[in-house]
Amino acid sequence: MKLNTLKNFPKDRDLALVILFTLLCIPFVLVPPLNEISPIRIILGLPLVLFLPGYALIAALFPRKDDLDGIERVALSFGLSIAITPLLGLALNYTPFGIRLSPILIVLSVFTISLAMGAYVRRSMIPEEDRFVVEFAAFFKSMKNSFKATDTKIDKILTVGLIISIIIAISMTAYVITTPKEGEKFTEFYVLGPGGKAEDYPTNLKVGEEGEVIIGVVNHEYANVTYQLEVKLNGEVIGEKSIGLMHNETWESPFTFRAKKAGEDQKLEVLLYKEGVKEVYRSLHLWVDVKR
Repeated sequence: MKLNTLKNFPKDRDLALVILFTLLCIPFVLVPPLNEISPIRIILGLPLVLFLPGYALIAALFPRKDDLDGIERVALSFGLSIAITPLLGLALNYTPFGIRLSPILIVLSVFTISLAMGAYVRRSMIPEEDRFVVEFAAFFKSMKNSFKATDTKIDKILTVGLIISIIIAISMTAYVITTPKEGEKFTEFYVLGPGGKAEDYPTNLKVGEEGEVIIGVVNHEYANVTYQLEVKLNGEVIGEKSIGLMHNETWESPFTFRAKKAGEDQKLEVLLYKEGVKEVYRSLHLWVDVKR
């Protein structure tokens, strides 16, 4: 059978919408300033997480119109999507990318678009009169008819229960996404060696020799915070800096100091203040031995 995909594509509006929604979601999550428009992110993101992956998978597995009825397709689309998304996240956890927003979005988008394209190819290989095609008005009518056609009261109760469960799952997920719970408020404050690891600190120097450390601050205060950084060597201030960070933003920078006189156990202090507060908020120190 000869495939004529370009001719038939407009009839597969459901798959075209799946791909369109998925592609639209990417810039509104990753690209500033588009990713700052929260309502649009939610409108595009929720279907990508809760419906589109499962729908694309069902479309690929069951391309014929008689394979499943309307209610079954919708219910399985939600159910499989809720299962697929965490499984993809679990798989990413064992890769160098980890469970972060960008890798999850990309993997979920590639998964959904690939299945939608596969579903389109499978439909193209089936006679036109047997293909599943969504005519949206007729689709909702068929869902209504399939509900009326259930044989017993038990079947109807189970169908209604399934629909209610899906609605509750969607509502709870939307609530969690739109109103995230604040966790513990704190600030990460650390000093690393010149290699970016918690080792090889410059604790043994000669007079006039430079030592280097990397100072890092991460804001987990659920608010914008301006910090004041102060570095002292033997009580003498050798460095100061003002650092403004948004929630979950990280600042990291190398700091170089020079040993001016010989002596053991010279104290290098790294102090962090919150703007407008005199008391030290976080403090770290190193003991440095300086030889002639």
